[in-house]
Amino acid sequence: MIIQQMTTSSSAPATDLVSGVARLGHLGVIRATGTDAATFLQGQLTQDLVSMGLGTARLAAFCNAKGRMQASFVVFKRKNDATDDEFLMLCSADILAQTLKRLSMFVMRAKVKLLDASVDFTLYGLVGNAINLEASCARTYWSKHDFEGQSSVFLYPGAGSERVLRCIPAGLMPPQGADLPLDTWNWLEVQAGIAMITQPIFEAFVPQMLNYESVGGVNFKKGCYPGQEVVARSQFRGTLKRRAYVAHGLDHGLEQVHVGQEVFHTSDADQPCGLVAACAANPSGGFDAIVSMQTSAALSGALTLGSPDGTVLSLLPLPYPLLEDI
Repeated sequence: MIIQQMTTSSSAPATDLVSGVARLGHLGVIRATGTDAATFLQGQLTQDLVSMGLGTARLAAFCNAKGRMQASFVVFKRKNDATDDEFLMLCSADILAQTLKRLSMFVMRAKVKLLDASVDFTLYGLVGNAINLEASCARTYWSKHDFEGQSSVFLYPGAGSERVLRCIPAGLMPPQGADLPLDTWNWLEVQAGIAMITQPIFEAFVPQMLNYESVGGVNFKKGCYPGQEVVARSQFRGTLKRRAYVAHGLDHGLEQVHVGQEVFHTSDADQPCGLVAACAANPSGGFDAIVSMQTSAALSGALTLGSPDGTVLSLLPLPYPLLEDI
């Protein structure tokens, strides 16, 4: 791992520009193939996949009827030798089996096959100088570049570092670059401000509670999908009362923080105001977390982890603008 010191604002803990390659063994792959693959996924996910070309990827959520997220994916279309569409859906491995089972329940007569393809691909996270792609390729968020059967998806940057998720068919050589610890990649994920659904937060949030509408995870112009009415109503018929925030905690809370943990505010010692959606150790000390919580709790007062007497959390600036502010 190559680390270079960068200047930071006084409101945030010290951060580093990072470079390297991490094996992302905590992620899995669902493959969807068939002449109806695009239209089937269009009716299940929060994204417009019918119009998606080979040069882009999309963040998407799979919700229940109440709009609560059961899974989230990085989805992209892949070239194959047949005329059928082929989509790869990258998600947390701990929810893959149950997600595949739930999606398969809706296939019915659609000409689509859903399979766990995790053994067919190896996933890597590339950061900084390890991203070795020709200069002419698009390097915007959710753009995708294909080369010799490999797919590289540009993600939101973390702590100022450019990041790519690379999907490589099994058996091919891994990307070249210094080893990057998975813990460091996870910290960059938190710094990017985008939490993926894992088992501890299954059905805990509607997409806006994790800011998905602000980072390209929801398309409000596409057709229906499970929970679509709830998601649309949350956006257009009232003020959003819960949002995702990036927070920092000190070293003494590092061993206690975990996904799904409650967060408290000084205004109410009995009821939590939010949940930890993602967390990781900060290389400069302490930990960082994505916390989904009541927007009123972010205005003033103190936030604590796990209990009213727990580790104090300090909010950091979001790395992207919220949709309502654009």
